[in-house]
Amino acid sequence: MDKQYYVYILTNYDETVLYTGVTNNLGKRIYEHKNKLIKSFSQKYNLNKLVYYEIYNDIEQAIIREKQIKGGSRVKKLDLINKFNEEWLDLYEKIC
Repeated sequence: MDKQYYVYILTNYDETVLYTGVTNNLGKRIYEHKNKLIKSFSQKYNLNKLVYYEIYNDIEQAIIREKQIKGGSRVKKLDLINKFNEEWLDLYEKIC
């Protein structure tokens, strides 16, 4: 099986802050965010709701996409999320 890489967007439960990241183990990484196991931006802003993700087979492509999303406007990020997950449900249970 090929290795998979994930580009993801987290938010807080008020949906006021967005965080974009990349990982090779989405379930584990979101668990770490939810349980504040790593001191990070997401811990500081209580970002623990997975609202968007993309899957890649190539880490280079995943990193390029992460940078593209991070460099985009908030409006572009909101558009991505709304098209993928219009109810802004926490997708963590779906991926585990």
